Amino acid sequence: MNAAQIGFFIALGVSALFLAMAWVRAARLGPESNRPTLGAMAVGALTSFLDTLGIGSFAPTTALFKLFHMVKDELIPGTLNVGLAASGVAEATIFVKSIEIDPALLAATISSAALGAWLGAGVVSRLPRRAIQIGMGVALLIAACVFAAVTRHMLPGGGDALALSGWKFGVAVGANFVLGALMTLGIGLYAPCMILLALLGMQPIAAFPIMMGSCALLQPIAGIKFLATRRLDFSAAISMTLAGLFGVGIAAFIVKSLPLEWLRYLVIIVVAYAAFAMLRSARRSTT
Repeated sequence: MNAAQIGFFIALGVSALFLAMAWVRAARLGPESNRPTLGAMAVGALTSFLDTLGIGSFAPTTALFKLFHMVKDELIPGTLNVGLAASGVAEATIFVKSIEIDPALLAATISSAALGAWLGAGVVSRLPRRAIQIGMGVALLIAACVFAAVTRHMLPGGGDALALSGWKFGVAVGANFVLGALMTLGIGLYAPCMILLALLGMQPIAAFPIMMGSCALLQPIAGIKFLATRRLDFSAAISMTLAGLFGVGIAAFIVKSLPLEWLRYLVIIVVAYAAFAMLRSARRSTT
């Protein structure tokens, strides 16, 4: 491993440890149940499985939470960032060390995403219910459109570069900062990050260590802030943590690849439905 990868895994281990400590501290201070439920475990296993195959997990998880009324709307962003953190760490462990890209680009993009998440979580964790509903509704609509464009091959396929320089390097780093901040609202980073890097001329496979490394580091960092403000569903989060690791293992070591086109169409339908349901709830909400 190169120096950037070693540094990343040290930072990842430290952030995961601090997340665990924050979770234990928050659990001791509050009456919320940390008992796993079968429904949330099923969601965590399924969406982490899809995440490992490159579809993403935030939008499908939000859609399923909304569809089956599993988590209160205002608690979804925190539940996503805390509950899917372990899966993100597992995915990054697999992909960051197995795909070689420019170490400077890897370190800069992951660091900027983590910084964006730290700042973004501080804002989102204090937003009122209606603002979160509107934000997540718009985010889900964007996600559905991106999924549709990817499925219909309407977006660029990428070039052959494994490194960026000059203004392209700056764009990648700056954009990942914004994507890290938006992820705390429930907007997944995978698809927009992959599209951005393709537009900049990078190989599609080069997006995997960047997007998975970014998510793995930013989710524990954002999760610490959500735990501090208690804006999450503790039961759903522990359920997703336990089952998500199972989903990652199945996807990475057993299934490895699937014909995903029809599955993407199903995800588009579910996410679009959840987007309209979230916006409808926002319209009815007064707080």
